[in-house]
Amino acid sequence: GYTRPVNFRKRDYRILEAAGLEQRGLHTLRHTFATNLVNGAKQPDGTIRSLSPRQVADLLGHSTSEITELYYVKKDTSRLAGITAGFDL
Repeated sequence: GYTRPVNFRKRDYRILEAAGLEQRGLHTLRHTFATNLVNGAKQPDGTIRSLSPRQVADLLGHSTSEITELYYVKKDTSRLAGITAGFDL
C-alpha cells in the first residue's frame, strides 16, 4: 500500500517532521522542482545550467509554458544584481 496517495502523504509528513521541516503538501515538491529547473544550478566552472520554461512545462505535462510560468516558477532575481554594471545607461 505504499503507492496509495494517503500512505505516501503520511510517509512524507513523517519524513518532514523528522527533518524538522514545515509540513507541506506534496504539490509543493512539484513547484520546487519546476522552480529549481528554471532557475538552474551553478556548475563547478561558474556557469548556470537550467531548462527553459517550455522544457519544464513538458516535464510537468502542461500544454503550454504559460501555466508553468504563472503558477509554478518563481524567478530568482538575485542573480540579476549588478548585471548592467559597466554599461553607460
